[in-house]
Amino acid sequence: MRIGIISDSHDNIEAIKLVVDLLNKESVDLTIHLGDIVSPFCFDYFDKLNSKFIGVFGNNDGEVLFLQQKSEGKLHKPPFEIELDGKEFILMHEPFGIDKLAREYNYVLYGHLHRIDLRETEKGYIINPGELCGCLTNRRTLVILDTKKNEVSLRVV
Repeated sequence: MRIGIISDSHDNIEAIKLVVDLLNKESVDLTIHLGDIVSPFCFDYFDKLNSKFIGVFGNNDGEVLFLQQKSEGKLHKPPFEIELDGKEFILMHEPFGIDKLAREYNYVLYGHLHRIDLRETEKGYIINPGELCGCLTNRRTLVILDTKKNEVSLRVV
């Protein structure tokens, strides 16, 4: 399974359009957003993804009710556990206990820090894709994870 992993888009419509185009060209099976979408109108653009979409709420996602409605229930309160392709994932925005969680899950995914963190673990990876908005680092980054090959690829849009 090929999974596009993004975080911290912070209403940056230009960046969202670019990442949707890239993920559609890459033919990912699933897109995971790790929080801080911020406004419900962003789903007018995320809805153009060819892949399935899931995510978690971040600390800046204040319009929880309308985000939940616009996402059609695809956003979850973190930490959110899910099995994908026979692998155990935990999705969160803020990084609580990630090293300990890496002993329990194949993939520990988080955002919030706006910093890239790609660490291989005994079971899989710890992944923070950095920031999609580019507001702190001037880099709009994401990760593509291939669960079959257990490979991660950092991309810039």
